[in-house]
Amino acid sequence: MAAKPKLHYTKGRGKMESIRWLLAAAGVEFEEEFIETKEDLEKLRNDGVLMFQQVPMVEIDGMKMVQTRAILSYIAAKYNLYGKDLKERAWIDMYVEGTTDLMGMIMYLPFQAADTKEKNLALIIERATTRYFPVYEKALKDHGHDYLVGNKLSWADIHLLEAILMAEECKPDILSAFPLLQAFKGRTSNIPTIKKFLQPGSQRKPPTDEKFVAVVRKIFNI
Repeated sequence: MAAKPKLHYTKGRGKMESIRWLLAAAGVEFEEEFIETKEDLEKLRNDGVLMFQQVPMVEIDGMKMVQTRAILSYIAAKYNLYGKDLKERAWIDMYVEGTTDLMGMIMYLPFQAADTKEKNLALIIERATTRYFPVYEKALKDHGHDYLVGNKLSWADIHLLEAILMAEECKPDILSAFPLLQAFKGRTSNIPTIKKFLQPGSQRKPPTDEKFVAVVRKIFNI
C-alpha cells in the first residue's frame, strides 16, 4: 500500500489549504507535519528537501514536491479531476487561476496593516461580486450543468467552493445576487468526501487570526 501523502506547512491555511481541499475531495487520506518554529523551517532547508527553500512541500509518490500550482495540478491529474482532454484542462486552468487570484486577496488580508484592511476588504467584495463570481454564474447558466467543466466534478469546482466559503467569511451574503452559485455551493458541499472535510474535527484549517499571523511572522521573518 502506498504511503499517505505528507504535507509540510504551518498549522494554518495559507497556500497549503487548497492542497488539503483537493486531496480531501479526492478521498485521499494525508498526514501533516507542521512547521511551528523558525528552526523547523531551517531544518527542512538544511536537509535539502525544499527545491526553492520554500513551503508548501508535499511528499507524494516518492517525490518531495514544491510550488503550489505544480502540486495541485499533479494531484488533480492523478485523481481524475483535471478534465478528459487538453481543452477541458485549459478551461479548468482558467477557472482555477481566477479563484486563485480572489483567494490570494483574501489570504493576505489578515497580514495587512489595520488602516488598509477596511479598504482592501471592500476591494475583495467588489472584485468577487463584479469580476469573479459573475464568470462562474454565467458558466453554470450557459451550459446548464451541475459542474463547471465537462459536467463532472473537477479541480475547478473544488477550488470555486473553497473560494466561495472564504468570500462568505468576508461577507456572509456575498452570493445573494448569484442563485446558481448558491445552488452550486449546496450541491458540492454535499459531495460525501467534501461534506466530511467540512465537518468539525477534519484537517480543514480555521480562518487566519491574529495569533496565527504572529506565529507566521516569526517563522518566516516577515
